[in-house]
Order: sequence, then C-alpha cells, then structure tokens
Amino acid sequence: MKGVIKTRILLVDDHELVLKGIKSIIENELNLEVLAEAKNGLEAISILQNTTIDLVLTDVKMPLMNGIELTKYVKSNYPNTKVLVLSLFKDREYVSSIIDSEAEGYLLKNADKDEIIFAINHVINDGTFYSQEIVDILKSNSTVRHLGLSLPIILSKREIEIIKLICLEFSSNEIADKLFISKATVDVHRKNIIQKSGVKNIVGLVRFAVQNGIVNEL
Repeated sequence: MKGVIKTRILLVDDHELVLKGIKSIIENELNLEVLAEAKNGLEAISILQNTTIDLVLTDVKMPLMNGIELTKYVKSNYPNTKVLVLSLFKDREYVSSIIDSEAEGYLLKNADKDEIIFAINHVINDGTFYSQEIVDILKSNSTVRHLGLSLPIILSKREIEIIKLICLEFSSNEIADKLFISKATVDVHRKNIIQKSGVKNIVGLVRFAVQNGIVNEL
C-alpha cells in the first residue's frame, strides 16, 4: 500500500503559541505535514531556498519582513508554491495589499479548525479561499457597487456568467457543458475577460469579481 502524499507546509508567525496551535490542528490531517516553521519572512525565505514547500501559511505583521513582502517574494521566486494568510488584521489596507500580492487566500485567526483545514485543502487544489469578513471588506473597498452600466469595464452578459463560474472553480470543459457552448468559445471568453479586467491570473479575477459585485461570496 502506497503512503499518502502529504502537502508540505511552512508556518510563518512570530508568536510561538500560534505556531503550536496551528501545527496541532494540521498534524491531525493525514494529507498535511508541517515541514518547517519560521518567525518572520526572512527566516521563511531561508527555509524556502533549501526546502521544497507546497504551501506557506503566514501571518501579516511580523518583524524584519512581513507577510506581504514574503508573499510577493514567494510569488516571484516560487510561483508553484501557494500562500494562505492567517492573520488578526482585517483593515482595508492590509487586505488589499495581501490580495494585490496574489496570495491564494486570507483567513482570520478567529477561524475554527474546520475552516482552516478546508481553506488549506482548497488552496492546495488550485482554489482560492477568503473568510466572509475578508470578502465583505473587499466589497466595501470597491468604488463600484453594482453590475451594469456602472462598471468601468464593459462586460457582456456571457462574460459575466463565465466569471461567476470561474470563481466557483468550474473548468473550461465544465463551463462549456453548463452553458451549452464549445470549450474553444469558453477559452476565447476567458482570454477577453483577462484582457478587459487587466488581471494576471485567477486570484486577480476573483478579486475583480468580488470588488465589482459580480459575485457576493466565495
């Protein structure tokens, strides 16, 4: 019988109790493994340079190098490594900065065990996850409140439908089946949506969709 392939996780937080608490939650999961721990971004970078990591679970506010700077470094140097933020901070500046840095998810430290594990697994499987409070902050931070003529970027009804399905993590084939169109047509729409919205990837598209009221929750 083959062993379970475990997701290799790097925990980054300057509070020892938090590190121990999160580690104790993760250790109960057969598919997850805390491979290393760091107390700031610089320590995390040193570990990343010598260890293969699948997911960085990091706080935001830390000495020497914070979570925002760390996320930008990870995305620039280790694009296949996912980043999930777990923090007490939920003001607009921090949230926007983390999303801009292209982290795959943002959880608040008041999240329960089930939400933390769900978020980790969701992000590892190429998804995104944001606590509902974070989604609300993103929406309130937007200058665009509704769809339609108020959108600064003109999207067709079909493009809006496809954005919603992308945010629900439908594949191009699944979108094609649901909308009764070809996969090639879906791919053309996806390309046009990316160009119109000015985003770089699915994380950016999710943020765009939330801020512009295209989706209400993730």
